[in-house]
Amino acid sequence: MAGPTTAERGAVRTESESGRPRSGRSPDRRFRLPGRRFLLLLSSVIVLCAGGIWLLYGSAWLRVEQVRTSGLEVLKPADVEAVAGVPITEPLISVDTEAIERRLRQKLPRIDSVDVERSWPNGIGLKVTERKPALLIEKGAKFIEVDAQGVRFATVEKAPKGVPLLELTVDQSPGVGRFGTTRLISEAVRVRDELPGKVAEDTRVLKVRSYDSISLELSGGRTVMWGSGEDGGAKARALTALMKAVPKAAHFDVSAPTAPSVSGS
Repeated sequence: MAGPTTAERGAVRTESESGRPRSGRSPDRRFRLPGRRFLLLLSSVIVLCAGGIWLLYGSAWLRVEQVRTSGLEVLKPADVEAVAGVPITEPLISVDTEAIERRLRQKLPRIDSVDVERSWPNGIGLKVTERKPALLIEKGAKFIEVDAQGVRFATVEKAPKGVPLLELTVDQSPGVGRFGTTRLISEAVRVRDELPGKVAEDTRVLKVRSYDSISLELSGGRTVMWGSGEDGGAKARALTALMKAVPKAAHFDVSAPTAPSVSGS
């Protein structure tokens, strides 16, 4: 049987080298142009994004129109809002809430913390927590309020009811150079926090002569020698026991809580 002719073999070789299938079909393209459906979807996404940006920044619907302040006891809403400086009519999304918080805490020391929140669609909320006085330092005819962290945050003309007076008589004490006035005030606050409930209510004056010499003046002319701010829990328990055992005593000493003592009646 005769094989393929030379011409036929050349045709086969030419077809193989060209990489085309013998059927004569063109190979599938690796990159195709986007279809109509894809272009419509892409256009929709772009329109939605542009509309959202315009709604947040360009429309008149989501702009600051009001400020609501809560949590105040001493401060007035108008004063707080004036310091806050919330940009009325500005887009709500662009309000710098952290900057508002910094201004309030820097310019109003009575504020312990504040949360600045966006209230959609057109408000800003200021949730304020004010510092509360734990002790008072008399200064002339006025009083400096000291909070539970030892921070002196305000000067008032009238002493708040139920807040003990702090007397610092440490000018000649060697403890001042070692600890400093700020540290001694912190120790006084520490003692105030450790007092038993009834004793805390009855405390009128808390005196600090040195780090190791802190005493209390209670209602009814009673006094308590507390000592340093250390071992506050043990001292509180000892004082409670002494007052129950000798309720008419005039002077209590719990500076050494393992060996407390009383005197007077």
